Amino acid sequence: MHAIRLAFVALLLTALPLRAETVASFTLDNGLEVVVIEDHRAPVVVQMVWYRVGAADEPPGKSGIAHFLEHLMFKGTETLAPGEFSAIVQANGGSDNAFTSWDYTAYFQRVAADRLGLMMQIESDRMANLRLAAEDVLTERDVILEERNQRTENDPGALFSEQRRAAQFQNHPYGIPIIGWRHEIEGLTKADALDFYETYYAPNNAILVVAGDVTVDAVRALAEEHYGTLAPSEALPERIRPQEPPQRAERRLTFADPRVGQPYVLRTYLAPERDPGAQETAAALTYLAEILGGEGANSVLGDKLQFDTQTAIHSSAFYDGLSLDATTFGLVVVPAPGVTLAEAEAALDAALAEFLEEGIDPTLFETLKMRTRAAEIYALDSVQGRARRYGAALASGLTVQDVQDWPAILQAVTPEDVMAAARAVLNRDNAVTGWLERPAESRSEVSQ
Repeated sequence: MHAIRLAFVALLLTALPLRAETVASFTLDNGLEVVVIEDHRAPVVVQMVWYRVGAADEPPGKSGIAHFLEHLMFKGTETLAPGEFSAIVQANGGSDNAFTSWDYTAYFQRVAADRLGLMMQIESDRMANLRLAAEDVLTERDVILEERNQRTENDPGALFSEQRRAAQFQNHPYGIPIIGWRHEIEGLTKADALDFYETYYAPNNAILVVAGDVTVDAVRALAEEHYGTLAPSEALPERIRPQEPPQRAERRLTFADPRVGQPYVLRTYLAPERDPGAQETAAALTYLAEILGGEGANSVLGDKLQFDTQTAIHSSAFYDGLSLDATTFGLVVVPAPGVTLAEAEAALDAALAEFLEEGIDPTLFETLKMRTRAAEIYALDSVQGRARRYGAALASGLTVQDVQDWPAILQAVTPEDVMAAARAVLNRDNAVTGWLERPAESRSEVSQ
């Protein structure tokens, strides 16, 4: 009965076309790229401004400056006092925030559709007119140091991941944490922040994404009024980063901390990213992550490690191809009680070897394709999610057409494509394997 129900759902999803998105894009004379996603189901709008600059674009010795500037962008302009930007958004019934990644920095507001002009007015103001008081800079630097204390220094898993990335990316700046190294954060100054702002925050280095109850013509008129008057940067640096040399041997690390609650094995491999017009390998790796580390018995590692051998209480795989440069494909195994990390890693290796020998279960693959199609359909329900999907893609080097092609590329993936990607990526000479554990004395205390 379950198989019949599953087959019916698969047939229904296959027959159901993905709802066509009404998306338009254009570029202002000053270089600002604009994407408009029309969705008239509710009288709300999301405005997102994405800058093509992130933690991986920072000057040497200034790690954390991209994230630091993100915080400082709320400290006022010639016409807005510190904190007034968010106060205006809230007074108009909206919400706002910002975030930084290695490849971009983004700012957004969600408000009633008739408030879009006001949002463009204040967002364009801080694109060109940021003003910083020395005391605000020092206070915000302390805030970021405390954020690092809470999220990284007090979390052994976060410290472990930070060390793992540093081992993975020995030459590329993806090995530097987004929040920055503590000793470099402590040295960041007002001059550093303004230099970074003046270098990268310009309309010709930004993408404006507007999604919701709007029309293309209305957005174009508002964008011309508020952003079109801003001068482009004449000295925007070319986005060139140091790349990784060939990795010729596996790198390993053990991170021991008495605060560790649950030891685990983490392995990451260098892997290709989604590239403009060439997203097929990334699509295959997206399926590989689900096949190896998806839900419980419906995944290779879950079936072999959690159920067959019972060597693990948790296993997973992860891959995010949305990256300007090469990214990683990762595997995690949390050993069952009484199983050592060495035994857990050996079980992982055995499961991977069997998978590469046996290939993909056709039934599992069709289930995953159905689930992927369903996820693409459900994703259209979120206006903010759709705005974020386009903005992150464009800020990471992709195009509007690449975003629109992605669902069809996912559906075109075959088991043979996935196995070819697996054989290319799951190479121990291209990996970092790490163990997170308690120190020996702590382990003995626990065992007693």
